[in-house]
Amino acid sequence: MNSKQLAWLIKRHGIEMTHLSHGSHIASILSVSDVVAVLYNDVANISPQNLNDENRDRIVLSKGHAGGAIYAALAEKGFFDREELKTHYQDGSRLSGHVSHKGIPGVEVSTGSLGHGVCMAAGMALNAKLENKDYCTFAIVGDGECDEGSVWEMALFANQFKLNKLVVIVDSNKMQSLDYCENTLALAPFAEKWKSFGWNVLDIDGHDHDQIREALITAKNSEDKPTVIIANTVKGKGISFMEFNILWHYRFPHEGEEYDTAIKELNAIKPEGVEDPYEVIR
Repeated sequence: MNSKQLAWLIKRHGIEMTHLSHGSHIASILSVSDVVAVLYNDVANISPQNLNDENRDRIVLSKGHAGGAIYAALAEKGFFDREELKTHYQDGSRLSGHVSHKGIPGVEVSTGSLGHGVCMAAGMALNAKLENKDYCTFAIVGDGECDEGSVWEMALFANQFKLNKLVVIVDSNKMQSLDYCENTLALAPFAEKWKSFGWNVLDIDGHDHDQIREALITAKNSEDKPTVIIANTVKGKGISFMEFNILWHYRFPHEGEEYDTAIKELNAIKPEGVEDPYEVIR
């Protein structure tokens, strides 16, 4: 499986999971799917076989509400049976709406409170430095999440301790909750802020797998300072009526036209060699 195939499967699972559960955050799942796919498929040293290896890489989804993307990636990479994805966000399921580590192999920490996960990731990176471990810690955050003061405290901390094995990936889809980021709390000049805090900054197209892969590998090999990758993305990427539509932060694809259209549009961009795991014919 290549990263483009995995990204498509993450999106397909995301549509199905939120549709079945009537859960939220499909647009966030779609915006981060390409980053998650490249990270798990091509870059991060993590697999079902090395979960107890102290030198495995760590992946923390600080924007925990997009947890469906992580669950889908883990299932497709063999961490657990993908049939379980159908229980996502439902009563009794261990696959909670915001990503949880409880009983889920491959999930390092539970997240949901914005600004929390990235701080835990910095702690993991500090541990690697103090214990002379070789692992890299990747933290995926939202641009709206960067309204949190704890993100910037973390940025100061990481620079202070030269946490070169810490990589923050900002899913910069320009939206948060019920409005655009610039209307809520403008972040510009965003890249310059990170630079002024002493970080390496890489600005990329968050849907271009070659750019994502190159940036992640460059960041992983940093020798002097932490790196932030600003991944410019489209919220709801791949589904025309979800893209740039603020309503889809909390909506799910309803039975009928919404669901049918979403599946049709996804099938139109399906990479060669991928089968629909739900065998839906539309």
